[in-house]
Amino acid sequence: MREGFRETLLSLRELLFTAAPFVLLTIGLVALAYVLLDPTPPRRVTLATGQDQGAYAEFGRRYAQILRQNGIEVRLRPTAGAAENLALLRESGGDVDIAFVQGGADASATRNSADDADDDGLVSIGSLFHEPVWLFYRGDTAERRLKTPELTALSQLAGWRVNIGAPGSGVPHLMARLMEANELDRPALTLLQEAQTPAVAGLLDGRIDAVVLASAPESLMVQMLLKTPGIRLFDFAQAEAYARRFPFLGAVTLPRGVVDLAKDLPPTDVHLIAPTATLLARKSTHPALIQLFVQAAQQVHAGAGWFQKKGDFPNPRNAERPLSREAQRFYISGPPVLQHYLPFWLANLIDRMWPAILTIVAVLLPLSRILPPLYTFRIRSRVFRWYRQLREVEAAIGRRPNAELLRELEAIEKRVEQVTVPLSYAEELYALRAHIHMVAERLIDPGPAIAIAQARR
Repeated sequence: MREGFRETLLSLRELLFTAAPFVLLTIGLVALAYVLLDPTPPRRVTLATGQDQGAYAEFGRRYAQILRQNGIEVRLRPTAGAAENLALLRESGGDVDIAFVQGGADASATRNSADDADDDGLVSIGSLFHEPVWLFYRGDTAERRLKTPELTALSQLAGWRVNIGAPGSGVPHLMARLMEANELDRPALTLLQEAQTPAVAGLLDGRIDAVVLASAPESLMVQMLLKTPGIRLFDFAQAEAYARRFPFLGAVTLPRGVVDLAKDLPPTDVHLIAPTATLLARKSTHPALIQLFVQAAQQVHAGAGWFQKKGDFPNPRNAERPLSREAQRFYISGPPVLQHYLPFWLANLIDRMWPAILTIVAVLLPLSRILPPLYTFRIRSRVFRWYRQLREVEAAIGRRPNAELLRELEAIEKRVEQVTVPLSYAEELYALRAHIHMVAERLIDPGPAIAIAQARR
């Protein structure tokens, strides 16, 4: 049993030494493919959200919780809003990788679609939710200035103190375009740009007449103002017209009673205009991270809401920038199949490496055919290399003293006894030893040909 085990180890050792170059080549190619493809995403990513009490901040916390389950740490960076988020994404060498951005928030260009968008190094992960424009105003201000409790047109804001959002948010640029469309001159009203929390406080204490917010209904400030007595919500009766004039806007309806059924809030349907919030990323963001974020978006935003049906979001529509290839892949075929059965890190590794692995296999498969002949040559060469010395001894018969040649044969035989080969090649080793003995017999008992050669000398 011990001898059999020894022979098995010998065969394995010879096979290992023979295949070592092939294995090293394979490992080198796989390592090169790994470096070039970079299949493993970074473990930390920065997501620019918005103001602390806004919907972006709330959604950011949900994203961070979901990605934490896959070992990715999401650092949430509070900002003033969409405009600052865009600036952070465009910042060369910045640390923000992904950000929430409101449609129409880009003041540097008037983009209408991804087709005419400038290449600013950003891609869309998809549209996430409607982000209605909420224009909250004080009812007593309307009664005092308009002699009616309702504000019916944006042009009636002349002479009001209106907060249009802090610098860095998407609201100032959006409101500028709406005011221009309504031919409302900026000097006709007092525009304030305070942060959300102090602006709402100013609205409640009468220092501010109206506040404009652009946020999902999940915003705590929106929820609070919708239920505050004396605070009214502007009805965009021309919502469809706004949607036709501005492609990044949509017309939505806040249904009667959706805020509070028991108190019938709001008491009537309210028409609103709503940009679509999108998730933007740098083009250099790792594809696996984009895949995780679009999957998280599916979990966070796919449910029914005040302005959407179940399954309406996320979607690839209404994107002002090109859709990421990884996100497009998700919208067409869903999550990678392997993620249903394997941990994310392993499923992602296989998913991104298998094309390279198949290519490497296709290249190495023909090369693998040389391994059996190479193995055979390696084993047999350990035997056949002694035949050269044996032939030299045999050729020297009659020219050199037999005693000297016998000593050389004895030395050769001792070395051959140390040669080990697998059992399947033992025949060649025994044949060599037999041939050594045959030459030795000729030295001990020279044949007629050798005797004649010696006689001639």
